[in-house]
Amino acid sequence: QVTLVESGGGSVQAGGSLRLSCEFSGDPYYCMGWFRQSPGKLREGVAGIAIDGRSSYAESVQGRFTISKDNGKNSMYLKMDSLKPEDTGVYYCAALLASGGVCYTILDAVEAWGQGTPVTVIS
Repeated sequence: QVTLVESGGGSVQAGGSLRLSCEFSGDPYYCMGWFRQSPGKLREGVAGIAIDGRSSYAESVQGRFTISKDNGKNSMYLKMDSLKPEDTGVYYCAALLASGGVCYTILDAVEAWGQGTPVTVIS
C-alpha cells in the first residue's frame, strides 16, 4: 500500500512558477503521475513518469511543466513554469498501474491518490 502527500501549492501571478512535491511511502510503483481538477471540470492527467524516468505530458502543459522523481528521497515533483490562469485547480499526485509496460496518466490507471494541493494562478 502506498501513501502520497502533496505540498507546494499556492497563489502565483500569471507567468510565474511553482514546484509541487509529492512524498510517497510504501511499495514503489512503476508509474506515477500528477492530475489536476480545475473548477467546474473533470479531473485530468497532467504528467506521468515511469520508474526509469520516461515522462509524458498533457498537450496543455507540454513545454511548461516538468515532472521528475527522486527515488532516493521517495519524492516526485512537478515544476510548473509560465503558469496561466487556466492552470488553476487542485493538483493531485497518484500512483498508477502500468499497462503493457507503458504508463498512462488516466483516471482508470490510478491506484492511490494524495489529498491534493491547491494552485491559483492570478491574471
